[in-house]
This record gives sequence, structure tokens and C-alpha cells, in this order.
Amino acid sequence: MRRVLFFLLLLALALGGAAAWWLQAPMPQRPGSVPEGQALELAIEPGTTPRGVARAAVQAGLDVSPDLLYGWFRLSGKDREIRAGNYEIPPGTSPQALLQKLVRGEESLRALTLIEGWNWRQLRQALARAEGLRADSAGLSEAALMAQLGRPGLAAEGRFFPDTYTYAKGSSDLALLRRALHAMDKRLEAAWAQRAANSPLKTPTEALILASIVEKETGRAEDRGLIAGVFSNRLRIGMLLQTDPSVIYGLGESFDGNLRRRDLTQDTPFNTYTRVGLPPTPIAMPGKAALLAAVQPADTKALYFVARGDGSSHFSQTLDEHNRAVNRYQRNQK
Repeated sequence: MRRVLFFLLLLALALGGAAAWWLQAPMPQRPGSVPEGQALELAIEPGTTPRGVARAAVQAGLDVSPDLLYGWFRLSGKDREIRAGNYEIPPGTSPQALLQKLVRGEESLRALTLIEGWNWRQLRQALARAEGLRADSAGLSEAALMAQLGRPGLAAEGRFFPDTYTYAKGSSDLALLRRALHAMDKRLEAAWAQRAANSPLKTPTEALILASIVEKETGRAEDRGLIAGVFSNRLRIGMLLQTDPSVIYGLGESFDGNLRRRDLTQDTPFNTYTRVGLPPTPIAMPGKAALLAAVQPADTKALYFVARGDGSSHFSQTLDEHNRAVNRYQRNQK
């Protein structure tokens, strides 16, 4: 009897050691199924059972019995904690490491950076190029897309906050846009709460529109507040804003990179040389600094500014001074 018990003990230890080795040992790739050195892609849909997860792992290329893998899931007691998502499984991953990854929800992430000053067309182009991002918005018009995001009737331009957004491979571009939309809502709300008492802006939307102009006009960060101050001064006295980026935006895809005199007289809703006040929508995505500059402009009497050619601007209070600056910096006349 003692010999039998001793044998069973040895067998249990051997099995336990084998199980421990199996849990820690790397799972080789199925021969010919995945290029050597490339991570396996494992997609787990919501509602997938633990047994279904094991089958999906094997179908993805893991060279292991699905029953054995499922048994480990059950034995661990964490089989019901596995999270849906899109995962990348590196070569050499052990069953134990695989389960940890699935329980923690360590999905394969990508990143998309939305750049300050981009317009809506550029944003949609970036979405289309984004690796692993499901293009659910591709066939939607701007109006239909904004309705999908819960903002029917709202122009998309400028409504998404420029930042870097991570996303799981296979996730929807609508989900990323929704995050960027809510981020801009929060940034704009915070900026509007800090607006100067003498601001000529009447609504948060006006602040967003002015911020987009400031974003496009600013060559150096230190000039941002002064540029906002010039436009605020003009708004107070009903003076034309005369901002080239807004005119260019109104020309749309017909703009060839060269702004001509005739473009300044071609009336569009965005031509601030022919129409008083702010354009009807933003012209780009403003960042946090531009939003704050729009609501907290520098205290200045300047009504004009001109680019010096080095990224900075020269600011003037009178038209005569401005014309001299234009001759100096734009026409190279002393």
C-alpha cells in the first residue's frame, strides 16, 4: 500500500512539474501559419466564451490543443475575467502570459495624432490613413457623421481637439472622433470660464472660431496673445478682420497655394475682407493655447500686424505705421 501511495505521489509531482513547465513554456507558432518573428493577431468579440477564446487562439496560429488551453483557463479560475478586444501575441508567449494579457485587457494599441491647425478635410484624410482603425465614417457625409456623434446640425470644422489618441486595433474611427469631440467640449468650456471681462466674444462658439483664426495666424507662440488682441480690438469697433487664412479656407480645394488680390475681393461667407465679424464656423482645430488666447487676449492698442518673415509679427496701432512695416518686411523697402 505504501508503494502505491509513493508511486501516486511521484506521479502527482511529475504531472505538477509538467503542468508548471507547460504553463511557463512558450507556445510555438504553428508551422507555416504565421511568418517567423511576427506577432499573432487575436480578436475576441464581446460575449465569446472561454472555450471560444481558446479556439480563437488556436485559429490565430498558436500551436497548442484548444482543449488543453481551455482547461488551463478553467483551472486558473480566471476564465470569466477574459476581456474582449484585439490582441497581439508575441512569439514565445506562454499560456500563463497569454491569460494574463487577456485578463488585463492589454490590447494592441495604435496612436493617431491630430495636429493643431488642421482643418476637417485634413482630419478625415488622417483617419483614412490610420493603421488598424476601422473606417466606419468613410461613407458618411459631414452632416450624417455629426448626427452619429450626437451633434446633428453642427459643423464639424474645429470641433475636435488636436491631441494624440491611442486606440485598439480594429476599433471604430467614430469612437476616436467622439473622444476628440468631448475633449474639445471640455477645453472650450474651461477656456470660456476664464474669459476676460471685456471680451467682445458673446458665445463659446465665437471663442472657438476666433481661436481657430489665431491658431492659423500665429507663427511664434509669444505672439499668440497679441494676435488675439488685434482681432478682439477690431471686433469691438466693427472693423473688418481681414485675415488671410479665413479667405483661403473659403476658397476650399480651389486654392493653389498663392493668394491673389482677386481672391480678397471674391465674396464667400469666410472672406473677412468683404464681410464684417467672425466667419460662420471655425477654420481649423485650435489647440489649448489658442483657445486661451482668444478669451484672454493681450492688452494692446494694436489694430494691425504683419509677418516679419522669421515667424514673428510686427504690430502697429495706426495704418501708416502698418504700411511702413509692410514695405519693410514684405516688400523689402527701407
